[in-house]
Amino acid sequence: MRILGLDVGDKTIGVAVSDPLCITAQGITTIERVGIRKDAGKVIDYIKEYECEAVVIGLPLSLDGTDSVQTEKVREFRTMLENKLKSLGPLSKVKVHWQDERFTTKIAENVLIEANVSRKDRKKIIDRQAAIVILQSYLDSHF
Repeated sequence: MRILGLDVGDKTIGVAVSDPLCITAQGITTIERVGIRKDAGKVIDYIKEYECEAVVIGLPLSLDGTDSVQTEKVREFRTMLENKLKSLGPLSKVKVHWQDERFTTKIAENVLIEANVSRKDRKKIIDRQAAIVILQSYLDSHF
């Protein structure tokens, strides 16, 4: 069993995948956003490629736990992804879960700084690293 992790932003989507035993998360890529339908289609391509049984999406809540403008955008993306999955027969069984993503970008940035990744390079991979943090948090709390 594998699980896909997503950090959904306005410009990019960071993507990570678990190992088959759901112990660790590894970064795959960063998807450049072009439109909600096509973006969901690209995510589905990764679900198929890695034979994922579930998807974990980071839920961007405000620090006080309330919804933000970005929260609504991510909820819309989840709805689009779930609708596309339902229309694809065997993939209709793929479950989509939320994971609180507060502080994940800061945690991801700190990991990259500790690894001596340059500021220029950090900017390119921060969303993928945030997806790793989101997915690893989910794995740690559920497996």
